Amino acid sequence: MFKRFCHIFLLMVLVASCDKTIGGSTGIGSTALAAVTISTDKATYKPNDNVTFTLDKSVPTTAHVRYKYLGDVLSDATVSGTTWTWQAPATDYRGYFAEVYNVKGTEETILGTVAVDVSTEWTKFPRYGFLSLFPQMTDADIKSVIDNLNRHHINGLQFYDWQYKHHQPLAGTVASPTPVYKDISNRDISFATVSKYITAAHNSNMKAMFYNLVYGAWKDAATDGVKDEWYAYTDNTHTTKDKISLPQPPFLSDIYVLDPSNVSWQNYLINENKKVYGALPFDGYHIDQVGNRGTRYKFDGTSLDLSQTFKPFIQAVKTDLPAKYNVMNAVNQYGQEGIASSPVDFVYSEVWEGNESYASLARIIKDDYSWSGNTKNSVLAAYMNYDLANNAGFFNTPGVIMTDAIIFAFGGSHLELGEHMLGKEYFPNNNLKMKDDLKRALVSYYDFLVGYENLLRDGGTFNNFSLTSADYKLKLNNWPPAQGQVSVVAKEIGNRQVMHLLNYINANTLDWRDNSGSQTAPSVVENARFSFTTTKTVKKMWYATPDKDNGASKAITFTQSGNQINFNLPFLQYWDMIVVEY
Repeated sequence: MFKRFCHIFLLMVLVASCDKTIGGSTGIGSTALAAVTISTDKATYKPNDNVTFTLDKSVPTTAHVRYKYLGDVLSDATVSGTTWTWQAPATDYRGYFAEVYNVKGTEETILGTVAVDVSTEWTKFPRYGFLSLFPQMTDADIKSVIDNLNRHHINGLQFYDWQYKHHQPLAGTVASPTPVYKDISNRDISFATVSKYITAAHNSNMKAMFYNLVYGAWKDAATDGVKDEWYAYTDNTHTTKDKISLPQPPFLSDIYVLDPSNVSWQNYLINENKKVYGALPFDGYHIDQVGNRGTRYKFDGTSLDLSQTFKPFIQAVKTDLPAKYNVMNAVNQYGQEGIASSPVDFVYSEVWEGNESYASLARIIKDDYSWSGNTKNSVLAAYMNYDLANNAGFFNTPGVIMTDAIIFAFGGSHLELGEHMLGKEYFPNNNLKMKDDLKRALVSYYDFLVGYENLLRDGGTFNNFSLTSADYKLKLNNWPPAQGQVSVVAKEIGNRQVMHLLNYINANTLDWRDNSGSQTAPSVVENARFSFTTTKTVKKMWYATPDKDNGASKAITFTQSGNQINFNLPFLQYWDMIVVEY
């Protein structure tokens, strides 16, 4: 995270017709507000596990709950009380929706929904969150943070800047860890808080990943056994060690850069990692870098291409500790081809300048998937409202939601949720708060990501699909997006054709970061008429949106005349997913 270290000090200081109508909207509001809030006891489950559901208030005695897989109802039962259990199906790696509803006369009302992820390994569908504040904390405060992340189905946590020295992450010894120590920015870190957070995460079936650089050492590293021969140098005479300069104070040291391909350095850090695992039950290692350092040299004077050193480092770490998970940050895709093809468990990209557009996010996700041999899903660290986060304020709901819609529609996940929401690469920065409409929207969006993960993140092939609007006022285009239009992203998965509609009718920018928080909400489209042609017989059509009824799937009425399919789409705000089953 190069910019993290360039700006970290500043950040610490700043710490239409009768058939269709198009109307204005300020963002997701009542359309996503459920009558009840439903939560589950875990972030993810194994096949045949018991899932415990809890309502925040009572529902009518006539209310039912139905369990769905991709629009198909698996079972239906009456709701009795505010807590009940459901046995998850035996099939692994599937997402489900539980919909609580009530029928009055002929009218059905969705009272609330929640998704359920049944996956033995969290890395199949990674939903990554973070923790960045480790003072002495009460158990209640720790539980509150984890409970909120659990409601968003976060299944892995990056423990950011939890460590002591980069070259010596554990303070003290395995037998006697230091109770309170200083991190590099001179913050107090409580060992007990780190330990309690790991326990709380495990209790919710979340994995805990410890953060550290791939090549960091403090100025006193020689006294801890780090050798000059292991470093990266700015010259070919090993006169000047490469370093990330930090102001002292408040920082305790600059960070010196080592050669990740150096076997002695690999063995040294692996041994230090074993001390971490001996003292704390972390599940894996979140490996960081700071991006392209320019021309660098090894101790012997030969050139050093850091982008090519990451894969051998990861291979060495995995070989020595095969039971532990590993993931590595590719800063603006630096070294990503090698990283993605190495034994990382999913692909992680931190997105910076040069990749500001919505189209860039989609391209990165698709590239990462391809470079991993079409086997690993992506998490993007993409920091929203970046300039706005220099000062206290609020995230801009439309900007965040439009970015999440793209990342999720293309099969990725967004690193954004922890004790607060991320606006900067220095994770403790919490200048920006979430408004209530954004809080509600994110719950619905993460339910959507989980409930339909088998359409969003489980293979398939993106394809060109010709969808036509019957109303000349509604302009469609195939991806990439265009302002004033609705963009279509199509994907074929088995006997299903999926069409994502992403709405940019009112967009004032196609840059995802929405730096100043000025992105506008898209106009709501109702009862839009569409058509497409196919040589196949359509068995069923349905749609779902995280912007209405909390993601509950709804049947679409259609007509087929020869190869022509006509249908009406009841509602579109930010993002709809239309599914055609043949």
